[in-house]
This record gives sequence, structure tokens and C-alpha cells, in this order.
Amino acid sequence: MLTLTDTAAQVIRDLSSQVTDSPDTGVRISSQSDGTGSLVLSIAEHPESADKVVESEGARIFLDPQVVDMLDDKSLDADVDEGRSRPTGRSSTPGWSCSGRSG
Repeated sequence: MLTLTDTAAQVIRDLSSQVTDSPDTGVRISSQSDGTGSLVLSIAEHPESADKVVESEGARIFLDPQVVDMLDDKSLDADVDEGRSRPTGRSSTPGWSCSGRSG
């Protein structure tokens, strides 16, 4: 199952709270419809009916069914720069890092 680092959980909580006060808000990860295998991250007020919900430290991630297997052994991370949350990364989704777990 996808895991979140402490920093990623904080960034997701911050982003979600900027959109709405609803506790159901989170980040949705889906596949891009162009067939490139790229992922799309977006703020969502609630999960879609078929989404798998991952919760960590108050952060909610909604996984589109098409990406569940792809992200099963991954960990999502983000960086904080100059006192503000700024995702940075090495993945196909600019600003976020998603890597396989070792061990």
C-alpha cells in the first residue's frame, strides 16, 4: 500500500485545509488520460466511489483504481522550502517524489 512520509502528510494537510474546512478533503492521484503512464495529483473534496482511500497522520490520499497496483509499493514524499510547503520530486508528477520502498 502507498505510504506517506511525515513531510508529505503535512503538505497534503496544508493543501487540503487551504481549499476547504471539510475533513473529507484530500489529494486524488489518477492516471493521465493520454496513455503516457503519467500521474495527475489534484485536490478533491471527497473520494470517487471506486477510489481506495489511504490515510496517514490526518492526510487523505484518494487513489484511482487504475493507479492502486502501480503505487502499491511506493512512498510519497515532499519537501518544504523557506517555510512554505513546496512539493519537489523525481517522479513524472512535477514536484512530488514517489519511490519504491527498500527492504
